[in-house]
Amino acid sequence: MATPSAAAERFPVVIVGAGPAGLTVGCVLRAAGVDCLVLECETRAFVERRPRAGVIEEWAVHGLARRGLARRLLARAQRHTACEFRFGGERYLFRYGEMTDRHHWVYPQHFLVTDLVREYVDVRGGAARFGVRDVRLHGLDTERPSVSYVCPDSGERRVAECAFVAGCDGARGVTRDAVPAGRTRISRYDYGIGWLALLAEAPPSAECVVFGMHPRGFAGHMQRSPEVTRYYLQCPPGDDPESWPHERVWGELRQRLRAADAPELNEGRLIEKRVLDMHNYVVEPMVSGRLFLAGDAAHLTAPIAAKGMNLALHDAFLLADGLVARLTEGDDGVLARYSDTCLRLVWDYQEFSQWLSEVYHGTASGDPYRAATTLARLRRLFDSPVAAAAFAEQYLGTRTAV
Repeated sequence: MATPSAAAERFPVVIVGAGPAGLTVGCVLRAAGVDCLVLECETRAFVERRPRAGVIEEWAVHGLARRGLARRLLARAQRHTACEFRFGGERYLFRYGEMTDRHHWVYPQHFLVTDLVREYVDVRGGAARFGVRDVRLHGLDTERPSVSYVCPDSGERRVAECAFVAGCDGARGVTRDAVPAGRTRISRYDYGIGWLALLAEAPPSAECVVFGMHPRGFAGHMQRSPEVTRYYLQCPPGDDPESWPHERVWGELRQRLRAADAPELNEGRLIEKRVLDMHNYVVEPMVSGRLFLAGDAAHLTAPIAAKGMNLALHDAFLLADGLVARLTEGDDGVLARYSDTCLRLVWDYQEFSQWLSEVYHGTASGDPYRAATTLARLRRLFDSPVAAAAFAEQYLGTRTAV
């Protein structure tokens, strides 16, 4: 049993979770002269190498840049202006950059997390405790809540008192569970499919993101670096990654991504294999007392539309700006609107993810009607400028501003 420490630490804000949302909040607070503490259950080395998403929308990069957090990203990230759809044995290039004068950035999430950790801890002098255990939240309905945790070195239970708690600890964290029963509504949606997520030690086989719609299932190709490529394969939910040996993986990828004039895939060693069960959820409201949820702690968007990290950054910008206004100027306006403002974009991206899922998976449904309507929807993207513009707007998030 951990023994409480002699005295509590005090910070205006305690941030639970050192992912993109929590670290962005911390960096913005430190830039405004607000002290805060970041608590993270994993080690610093672990969070700096944990592979996750890699597509960042242009508005999110602008938001990071305005807050002094995008220097390395802008120097190293790849700019993408098109994506490719493959269906019916043909290739269809969707040039959204020409259509909108906007683009995506591809920058692996662990690169961004590494940048943010360095900025928060090493540059801006933020307090952080990595590898903590048994995090608990207390007094969230009072003016002086606190967060306790077990120190990994001493085994002592320590307490950090604060004015606000930012819950940025992801889908499996503790902050969402700290909300009293009946305070929130959690809406869930299960797609009934899985994706085998793969990282291959192989150069990309295309210059852009590739979406393959095939009767055997969806396949995706996403460049991560000149040496590493992310692939996805549709599979049954709960499938065992070990049932996908090297030969089976590359055989399915070749079939599902095959198209006229398409180059052969660059094969390589598989350095990651895990199955993602495609589901979404949304917590409403995203606030309970002095606890503000952000990122996957508040909402999960399956990687179908590559929106998760972007939503986390949107939450973080709004939450950080609101906390700064409240703690430095006594202005509660942004915090009062935080949940409603975030949820408007969350539901917009949820709807797009659901729409895109039908595009990706309809041809493999086994239902001739769904397969035919899916192909009609795909052809419309290339036959109708209006349909193409609507897709580009949602795919790029061009209506989003922070």
